[in-house]
Amino acid sequence: MDSKRLVVGTVVGGIVLYALGWIIFSKLFAAFYAANAGSATGVDRGSEIVWAVLLGNLGYAALITYAMGNRAGAVSIAQGAVIGAIVGSLLWFTTDFILYGSQNVANLTRTIVDPLLEIVHGGVGGAVIAAALRRVPAASLSPA
Repeated sequence: MDSKRLVVGTVVGGIVLYALGWIIFSKLFAAFYAANAGSATGVDRGSEIVWAVLLGNLGYAALITYAMGNRAGAVSIAQGAVIGAIVGSLLWFTTDFILYGSQNVANLTRTIVDPLLEIVHGGVGGAVIAAALRRVPAASLSPA
């Protein structure tokens, strides 16, 4: 994948993942996450540090974009959704279970549900990234 496509996928995907994450995790499922916190106290911030969360979502989008770039041929929007869902669920399955095993920030229910919600979060992000990449022509690999 050329750098232009990586940047476009990362920026577009990062914005979509940030906005969708806010809707899913801060609005729709906020009560669920609060009710299924672990025994640790004082770990949630009163308000998020937006630049840090956005930076994390840019990294998430870059990972999804990179996974798409390692496939032969153009990635359809449906394939993008599948790639995003797989990357997202595996990323958060890994993170959530490591945190569950080493810290008291979430109970087991939250640890199991979070990667499942990431199927939707990452899937929509992947679909949008694939749609954006379809508009950016791939760089020619032939010598000039």
